[in-house]
Amino acid sequence: MIMKGQKISDRYQIIKSIGEGGMANVYLAYDTILDRNVAVKVLRGDLSSDEKFVRRFQREALAASSLTHPNIVEVYDVGEDNGEYYIVMEYIEGKHLKNLLKKRGKLTLSEAVDIMLQITDGMAAAHDSYIIHRDIKPQNIMILENGLVKITDFGIAMAMNATQLTQTNSVMGSVHYLPPEQASGQGSTLQSDIYSMGIVMFELLTGELPFKGDNAVEIALKHLKEPIPDIREKLPNVPNSIYNIIKRATAKNPKNRYHDAREMHEDLLTCLDDTRANEPIISFKYPESETDDVKLMKMVKDSKNVKVEKNEDGKVKEEEVIAKKITGDDLKKQNKLLIILAFIFTGLVVGITALIVFIPLITGSNSIEVPDVTDMTVSDAIDALQDAGFVVSDEQREIASTEIEEGRVVRTSPAVGSERKEGTTITLYVSIGDTQIEIEDYTGESYLEVKGRLEALGLYVLIERRDVEEDEETDYEDGVIIDQSIEPGEKVSAGTNITLYIPNIVTNYPDFTNGEYTVEDVEDFADTYELTVDIEYVETSEYTPGAIYYQSRPEGQRVVAGQTFIIRVAEAPQETGGEGEECENGLC
Repeated sequence: MIMKGQKISDRYQIIKSIGEGGMANVYLAYDTILDRNVAVKVLRGDLSSDEKFVRRFQREALAASSLTHPNIVEVYDVGEDNGEYYIVMEYIEGKHLKNLLKKRGKLTLSEAVDIMLQITDGMAAAHDSYIIHRDIKPQNIMILENGLVKITDFGIAMAMNATQLTQTNSVMGSVHYLPPEQASGQGSTLQSDIYSMGIVMFELLTGELPFKGDNAVEIALKHLKEPIPDIREKLPNVPNSIYNIIKRATAKNPKNRYHDAREMHEDLLTCLDDTRANEPIISFKYPESETDDVKLMKMVKDSKNVKVEKNEDGKVKEEEVIAKKITGDDLKKQNKLLIILAFIFTGLVVGITALIVFIPLITGSNSIEVPDVTDMTVSDAIDALQDAGFVVSDEQREIASTEIEEGRVVRTSPAVGSERKEGTTITLYVSIGDTQIEIEDYTGESYLEVKGRLEALGLYVLIERRDVEEDEETDYEDGVIIDQSIEPGEKVSAGTNITLYIPNIVTNYPDFTNGEYTVEDVEDFADTYELTVDIEYVETSEYTPGAIYYQSRPEGQRVVAGQTFIIRVAEAPQETGGEGEECENGLC
């Protein structure tokens, strides 16, 4: 058991526990050598004697330590101390994406795309190294105050070319984001992470999970058999490009998904372009289900007990399911559903196969890959695209570039390498060279919208929060720019950094003892700012009963979520004397 104040390897001093997982516990610690706070993940004591788990834990450390990317939590150190195996990681002060969703419900289209671009960019670095995360979910994605996204906990990640530790009797990963191939025990590939990212994108936009059920078995079966709900039913005005990205990412058959996170990232880069709003809905090249029901039945019958985390009330944590016992009793309960689903599934396969085979024959339309025309002249690019079977838009977009010569093609929309129907219209983005960009006054605008415009011009945009105090004169809005690092009117080159400042609204403790506040007011204040309030009722004749006469945090001190503060409330003294009792010296 790791205790507060304990030092690991005579260097990392434990401050407190900050999380528990299926394999390891995580602690906030102080690095006494480099003078910084770090997160230390320590293999659970009951597993440290298990050679199989130790190997997996060490492989996790090796995989994670090889990744260096702004959107991935950095690994500093790996070691063993008196039988305790540990990993030292970057300590992130931010909120889980799940917390943001609970607070906001759902995000705007531009916010969701911005977050997904960062997630796919980080995962592209992992996939380039053939590392699979295997547990992508909002709880494993952190958002810092400046809007930067960090992917955490490559807890069950593995290198594809490393020795695999099979888990034939357990379904790994949170069941709500579980790829069909993992649910059926077929193992994970790069496309497994793509599926989970598609589910995350669906949740960001709708505020809901696509599949729900009474237990993990029911949800897993839905991932295996049911198509993901059409996001257009919840968001009628969503662009076709967004629908296509989610549809492709969450395809049941991994062959129909993006090849890796980088391909998904490239598609996201242009998904909000006007030219893609009404693009054709994609159709899949391969049948959507290759699930072997016989194998699934065998997996269910052969499954064994796996520990499941529970809440204090004894209920399984719906959002934190790592594995779920699947017994013969569960199978009997699901048999009827499976039979119904089998008939539906068979009909769908026949229908989809007919559509795939006959529609192209009738329409003569085939999916073809957008050729790479980067750095070509406009005329050569048009010839190449038309030869490939595409139509080139008469309207060309201009974009600043320090790398591509003026007048030559920087990129296309749809992106190079993506598959589109023959006859699809392609828009060319043509370089205007290293031109000077005039900075405007962006105060009062949404930082996400400005960030997108400036990045399209080739600028590097940083977002920083600046403390501001709430007052009656100024009405600050979260996400609205209040200042910028470059003055309006200045001209800069593509590649220049610009910082946009958004408000970090600071709230201070009021004077609760001034007679204007009730206990209910204090409780409402604590709920609003996520504080813990300890109310002490004290018998005293010095104050009016019910009056707040003490607070542990003074007026003007900054409010920080998670803090505890104490108030003392006056109560009338109870009379201790009774009938027939004599008083001495005036005291009863």
